[in-house]
Amino acid sequence: MLKILKYSFFDLIRSRWSYVYFAFYLLLGFVLLFLNNDLSKAIITLMNVIIMLVPLIGTIFGVMYFYNSKEFTELLLAQPLKRTSIFVGQYLGVALSLALSLVLGLGIPFVLYGLFTSAIIWNFTLLLITGVFLTFIFTALAFNIALSNENKIKGFGYAILLWLFLAVIYDGIFLISLIIFQDYPLDKLSLGMSMLNPIDLSRILILLKLDISALLGYTGAIFKKFFGSNFGVIISFLMLSIWVILPILRIVFKSKKKDF
Repeated sequence: MLKILKYSFFDLIRSRWSYVYFAFYLLLGFVLLFLNNDLSKAIITLMNVIIMLVPLIGTIFGVMYFYNSKEFTELLLAQPLKRTSIFVGQYLGVALSLALSLVLGLGIPFVLYGLFTSAIIWNFTLLLITGVFLTFIFTALAFNIALSNENKIKGFGYAILLWLFLAVIYDGIFLISLIIFQDYPLDKLSLGMSMLNPIDLSRILILLKLDISALLGYTGAIFKKFFGSNFGVIISFLMLSIWVILPILRIVFKSKKKDF
């Protein structure tokens, strides 16, 4: 698996799309810091970009890499290699390359602007950790979609639909539910629905860490009470870890059962 991971990682690192992805975050970081000249304000702006863009890029790259390397994958399947090693290795190669581009692209501008001497270093670290989690989560979901659909067009369609649902539609359903059941206690419902969406969970963690939980609106006090505590933060990261582990386990299961 390590050899396949290494091959996939360096293959993607050398691709132009990885350079474009890295250059985008590098340029974005420098532009935001040049315009604001305030690290904390730049982090708030970056949060909105990362929450929406990182899942989309992870989903598209995951599906695109799987379908584009299908012939090479079939060649590997003819060798005495475990199926799980092939697909998990490819997944980790894609996710690690995207995560590295994200961390370096945003890290370089902030380090040059004095991140290590600033009080918001932990806020920025949380932002990057959340971005890495989202990268691994949505790349794994993309591999699951691609493994379940031989048709490339259908696979891309399901992948975009998944991102659209979790990034936009889910929030609409959430708000409608709060309005409909406003006469009932909604504490547990709000917490539960937020944990079922990695994008919402990541947004909440960052907003609470930046101490701007008022932006959460109706449920801000609930989230501040639970997620603002150390126990809440631990539970949140545990849920994000589960969002990574479960899709990987399904990749393993699906690769063993799938007829190539």
